[in-house]
Amino acid sequence: MWDQRYSEQGFAYGANPNDFLKQEYSRIPKQGRVLCLAEGEGRNAVFLAKQGYTVTAVDQSSVGLEKASKLAQENGVTISTVVADLNDYDLGNDCWDAIVSISAHVPPQLRLKLHKKVAVSLKKSGVFILEAYTEHQLQTSGVGGPPAANKELFMSLEALHAELNSLDFKIGRETVRHISEGKHHQGESAVVQVVACKN
Repeated sequence: MWDQRYSEQGFAYGANPNDFLKQEYSRIPKQGRVLCLAEGEGRNAVFLAKQGYTVTAVDQSSVGLEKASKLAQENGVTISTVVADLNDYDLGNDCWDAIVSISAHVPPQLRLKLHKKVAVSLKKSGVFILEAYTEHQLQTSGVGGPPAANKELFMSLEALHAELNSLDFKIGRETVRHISEGKHHQGESAVVQVVACKN
């Protein structure tokens, strides 16, 4: 599915960074190492590289990551790309200043496993920045998020508090905001936003 989506003309979710990430990225230690999960075509990774961070983008789609590398080149920056299934990807121990998860909707079992790894792989004072759709999205007029048939892929603040319980939440909220990111994320959007730090 993802190779097909990223094979379309243009950028499925636009070439500009996610608004929440843009608001909160300055919490990441300067010139730090950042891992972007399920990064697709690279809009967030390229933005962070332009701010002076050393960025690794991981995604299961080689098509998406080829576009990410090209976008980085066009913007005069370098990013590392890794084609991997998040189920098998080793995030390492104590090695990232930040991990970024924007609309990285995966099955609950994998999400739980991944979020446990996040806590281990962040350095001390490292930051986890997440925005994802909540099930309330199904009641909005917007375009985006998992289909109704896959409700288990939505996230909630309650679940994230449990999954990331070793991190210190600086921001944790469910909200409705306007999103304009390519043709697949548009309009009124119900999201959960998290900034959490490793003490």
